[in-house]
Amino acid sequence: MVPDRRLHLSNVHKAYGRRSVLRGVDFTVRSGTLTGVVGENGSGKSTLLRIAVGQLTPSRGTVRRSSALGYCPQQAVVNDTLTVAQHLRLFQVAYRLSDLRRARELVELLGFADERDTQVGRLSGGTRQKLNLTLALMHDPPLLVLDEPYQGFDWDTHQRFWHLAGRLRSEGRSVVVVSHLLHDLHHFDVVHQLSDGRLHPQGAPR
Repeated sequence: MVPDRRLHLSNVHKAYGRRSVLRGVDFTVRSGTLTGVVGENGSGKSTLLRIAVGQLTPSRGTVRRSSALGYCPQQAVVNDTLTVAQHLRLFQVAYRLSDLRRARELVELLGFADERDTQVGRLSGGTRQKLNLTLALMHDPPLLVLDEPYQGFDWDTHQRFWHLAGRLRSEGRSVVVVSHLLHDLHHFDVVHQLSDGRLHPQGAPR
């Protein structure tokens, strides 16, 4: 893989039985870029995401990742009976991190430090999503794949998210945001439209 490519999909196809979902997707994510992927519900975004992060095998085509990644799924993978702090500790062990400095920084940046001792089942939808995002980023991966990352955010948190995304890009990380509707297009280096089983570059907003 070319050194500055963090993720590269070439001629990726995926079919479920006779139903073809992806029909030759080509997709490259370079280091230090913020990339958007937009598509209607049912267009194949979830299939594309799962293939990109390695959860699903394509019917044919190649997928190459040159670095560790952080994946923020649309549905938070959390336990309602555990507190925010317990989740951070659990993922610290899973990621084999020596400390929680990065996680605590993200909690402060996203503005939910007061909820550290709250059980997740008692959190609002927006705060659950803040935790979901923190768990995906706390091991500081070079490649981030975020599925509807700001759903449920209020305006202040929405702004905090874009500040964080911009900072990560300026540090050389690659951020992919996937959504059925993308706002704030000026934040992106490039946006792709997923339709008819293929990705169509929409130009470079920046």
